[in-house]
Amino acid sequence: MKKSKVLIIGATGNIGFQLAKASLELSHPTYALVRDTAFAHPEKSQKLQTLANAGAQLLKGCLEDLTSLVSAIRLVDVVISAVSAKQVPDQISIIEAIKKAGCVKRFLPAEFGVDPDKVQIGDLGYRFYSKKSEIRRIIEAEGIPYTYISCNLFASYLLPSLAQPDLKVPPRDKVRIYGDGDTKAVFVKESDVATFTINTIDDPTTLNKVLYLRPPGNVCSMNELVDIWENKIGKKLEKVYVQEVHILKIIQDSSHPDSTHMVFIYSAFIKGDHTYFDMESEGVDGVKLYPNVKYTTVSEYLDNFL
Repeated sequence: MKKSKVLIIGATGNIGFQLAKASLELSHPTYALVRDTAFAHPEKSQKLQTLANAGAQLLKGCLEDLTSLVSAIRLVDVVISAVSAKQVPDQISIIEAIKKAGCVKRFLPAEFGVDPDKVQIGDLGYRFYSKKSEIRRIIEAEGIPYTYISCNLFASYLLPSLAQPDLKVPPRDKVRIYGDGDTKAVFVKESDVATFTINTIDDPTTLNKVLYLRPPGNVCSMNELVDIWENKIGKKLEKVYVQEVHILKIIQDSSHPDSTHMVFIYSAFIKGDHTYFDMESEGVDGVKLYPNVKYTTVSEYLDNFL
């Protein structure tokens, strides 16, 4: 089957770069919409050069320029947005451009986290999730074909510290356990998220569905995470249990964005937002759909910190 042509918006970002690489590796004609200013930024420029060397077509444009958006979108079949969290509401312009272009077979908006329709944290998230839900409703109301990707937490976010926000590497003496430590969260390496994502774009099974990722070996409670790490270092850690009321106080006493880590921890390890519902009653299970995708487990990821 002919591979869909793909436009990545936000290709210099963390997940966007991985998406562009995966699209190229899976032989999709791949385009990246790039701001002029990105070429003057050393890190972004290097990423763009890497993508160009691998065969990506770089197109100048931005969300504020509808003409450039429409022109870029008319070249492709699939649009994937990987814009930053603060730009999520700005995706309305992508939706408008998709409608004007009239050629898009599928749109994947910037989600790549917890399913925003499933979170149970009320107003604690500073509308982080509700903004994504609003974009979903607009896509659906406009009749745009879509796939939403729910991978929960990127491995690089809280996993390197075992969900200890004040650390950058796993602890070797003392560790905080949230709640009773038995509620499970999901961690997926960004490059693996990208590979699963690109597998969906020509798959009719995932059209107008949420693709959930809960790979075996990547679904872990705090107790399990600590146990994995203790076995690796051959040492037991002192455990300090932090109850829900104390987590909420930490969040309430902090200002945004300083409280973001604890909001995500509360969502994952107290409310169980990653795992409390059945995936296949709400969408599709990416691991079952694509059993050939090789992914990095939590244990394998933590080997990097030994």
